[in-house]
Amino acid sequence: MTSMQGQSNKPVKMRGGAVAAAVVAGIILIAAFMCFVTVPPGHSGVVVTLGRVSDHVLSDGLHFKLPWQNVVLMDNRAQKKQFNTQAFSSDIQQVDLICSINFSVDRATSQNLYKNVGVAYYETVMLPRILENLKAVFSKYTAENLVGAREVLSVEVRALLLPEMKAFGIDILSVAIENIDFTDAFTDAVEAKQVAEQTKLKTQIQQEEQLVIERTSAERVKIAADADAAVARIAADARAYAVRAQAEAEAEANKLVAQSITEQLIRYVQANGWDGKLPQFISGESGMIPVINLDPGGQ
Repeated sequence: MTSMQGQSNKPVKMRGGAVAAAVVAGIILIAAFMCFVTVPPGHSGVVVTLGRVSDHVLSDGLHFKLPWQNVVLMDNRAQKKQFNTQAFSSDIQQVDLICSINFSVDRATSQNLYKNVGVAYYETVMLPRILENLKAVFSKYTAENLVGAREVLSVEVRALLLPEMKAFGIDILSVAIENIDFTDAFTDAVEAKQVAEQTKLKTQIQQEEQLVIERTSAERVKIAADADAAVARIAADARAYAVRAQAEAEAEANKLVAQSITEQLIRYVQANGWDGKLPQFISGESGMIPVINLDPGGQ
């Protein structure tokens, strides 16, 4: 009976040893598994040893670590966050904003960001500074000037954020003001103003067109008057030229006639024109002298 009991206890002891060995092997495997960590692409691993953050980070890939070390993954890829907020213009007009920001965490300083801020760095340090800078930038513009200035506003907000976030190892890639929405009252006022400006512009255009027409008509009248004056001046010049030419021709003719008259010509003309009668008087030095006719039969 005793021998049978001894034989029955041996298998139980053997089974108990196998279980213990399996447990030990499992523990060893788990410990071995815990000594390796995989860092995915675009991330860095911050090594924490018993609560102390290491000065270096692990790059992407498979790495060995001690079982009491913990590796915190930090995303170094470009990230985008979108948010809604409100701001006020310089003339105290409320605007509702939809904005987005693109940023990335510097791989080389990821351990400092984790050590000083933690993994919730966007909510802790980024978002409050973004909202404050947005309000500061918007407060410099009137509501009317904000309408078409989204790109300028985005650039100004990014310029303010860059040095602040650089101190944490965060690079601000871009800031986008995706939508600016005003109150209904302001929108109605802007529309009314635009209608008034369009009406004013239309009136100015009509007035300028009428002024152009009047100027054109006046210019036409002036051109016609100038043309008439030019024609009259040309006619007067032509008449004056004709008179002057005629006078010059007559003077030249008289000159030629005068040059052609000689003493012999005068005597010839007098002889041809004498009717045979003696003159009753002739001129002399002492005046007019009567002529005595000595021919009693003569006239």
